[in-house]
Amino acid sequence: MFSKEESRQIRQLFWTSFGKSFPRKWILYNTKIKGFSFKFHFDNRTAAVFLDLEDDLENRINHWEKLQSLQSILVEDYLPEAIFEEEYFLENGKEISRIHITLDQKVSIHNKNTWQMVMEFFNEKMAAFEDFFNEYKDVINP
Repeated sequence: MFSKEESRQIRQLFWTSFGKSFPRKWILYNTKIKGFSFKFHFDNRTAAVFLDLEDDLENRINHWEKLQSLQSILVEDYLPEAIFEEEYFLENGKEISRIHITLDQKVSIHNKNTWQMVMEFFNEKMAAFEDFFNEYKDVINP
């Protein structure tokens, strides 16, 4: 096991290494759409990329409906393994809508032997998510 400080340092090293290995300015929160963001996730069990809708219910539903209308395009042309969850509950109990892709391998941020696989997964999947977003952002947020 790692102390909290050791774990923090390992996490920081991973994200620094990822940034150096795949230098790119990711969109993430800079979508220009309130409550609409892309996120990376890597912990002791899983690695995933998310598209989260966290705005008020009316805007969330509006954007979700537009994403659903584009679902076949996203799945067929960009991310075949994308999972759509209209109602997703975060650990704090907050309800959001989420589209996500999870790496189907056993990984851990504390295991440096899995880092390269996760970095490549992040780079490939988030780039595809961003390509989709850039192509269809005017449909998502007219």
